[in-house]
Amino acid sequence: MSDYVKILKLENYVEVCLYADDKKLLTLMETVQAACPDAYMNGYNWEAFFGYYLQKAAPDILTGMKTDPEAGMYVAYWPLSPENEARAGRFEEIIRSLVEHEEELCRIVREEGGAIEWD
Repeated sequence: MSDYVKILKLENYVEVCLYADDKKLLTLMETVQAACPDAYMNGYNWEAFFGYYLQKAAPDILTGMKTDPEAGMYVAYWPLSPENEARAGRFEEIIRSLVEHEEELCRIVREEGGAIEWD
């Protein structure tokens, strides 16, 4: 399994780190951008996408979540707790499902990309 996404448990936080500069994601970025030219999937646009997507698909994951995007990385984090570890695990599964089923990701971006506030 590719390591483009990881969960890190720190002293006070649990993080989900998405490495936008991973080779698999760089290839995926070209496909997604073909579906919506504004969707250049750097860390900032992953933040825009997940903010939109999670509101509809899994709003409870957003509870207490903060983000820290960079050009080559997207990080979501929560205060460390069993509930937030579960949120992080579910979010990692969502990310992997969208990346591994790129046709669904592209469909969402193509059909709903106009509603997403891209960077």
